[in-house]
Amino acid sequence: MSGSKTGGCLCGATRFELAEAPTEYGACHCGMCRKISGGIEMGIYVPPGGITWTQADTLRAYQSSEWAERGFCGTCGSNMFWRLTASGPMHGLLSLSVGALDSMETMKFATEVYVDHKPKSHSFAGRRKKMTEAEVLESVGISDG
Repeated sequence: MSGSKTGGCLCGATRFELAEAPTEYGACHCGMCRKISGGIEMGIYVPPGGITWTQADTLRAYQSSEWAERGFCGTCGSNMFWRLTASGPMHGLLSLSVGALDSMETMKFATEVYVDHKPKSHSFAGRRKKMTEAEVLESVGISDG
């Protein structure tokens, strides 16, 4: 089971195609993701070279931290992705907003990250892998201090 290989922003000005159809997605509870998404950011990991922007004239990027940038449609403002800009083995890793997919009906909700930043009022049913901020940063090769 998998999600769609295609998707785009709300207004349709930004479109993409993935090299592989995703099978699962995750949620991020970090402060930056909460601010950019208005709540919980849900995304799929896409390796470098795993996405082709088929319409990207309105795609914009914002350097949101020392190690990542956020992408959005300059016309409608849709949150499209965050991308790891820090050097290292995970450089270029992208988390694409799962809601931008044309379909996600058969995908599995598999992971929650930055669970140590999750508001107490947020809770999901079911079991999945959970990682703290320190575990996430270590997994992508970023020093916490």
